[in-house]
Amino acid sequence: MTEKLASKLITKARQADIGITTAESCTGGLIMGALTAISGSSAVIDSGFVTYSNQAKQDLIGVSPSTLDIYGAVSAETAFEMVTGAANAQLRPSAAIAVTGIAGPSGGSAEKPVGLVYIGTKLPAQDALVKRYQFDGDRQSVRDQTVLSALEQLLSQFD
Repeated sequence: MTEKLASKLITKARQADIGITTAESCTGGLIMGALTAISGSSAVIDSGFVTYSNQAKQDLIGVSPSTLDIYGAVSAETAFEMVTGAANAQLRPSAAIAVTGIAGPSGGSAEKPVGLVYIGTKLPAQDALVKRYQFDGDRQSVRDQTVLSALEQLLSQFD
């Protein structure tokens, strides 16, 4: 399923003559890995940022320290700044995917439980779309579900 979605996204980006970039926290590069596994992806892949730490989010893609202080790394506000920062870091118009969440098994709280993930997606000349997801399962399952949902979410914006 991941390969099919990644291939479809590569095709859509090629047809739209735009690049693709990612800003990943909880998936640690899995989305970019899925995209670059597709033959011909080099025609559209621009860059991928693995911004696991708050400092990397700030330094590489411009997430505001105040956003992280007020809302935390796992929030809709942070996902929004991640996706817009990643999209704006490119020289050509680019679609962007950003993910931030708690894959577990530790790190969750009553307010932000394990499996909570925010996914931001953006196409050039469109507003960013940020959605909240609550995934079940172990760490790898949460990460895999995040990859699938991120690809699906960005693909839905092409329609």
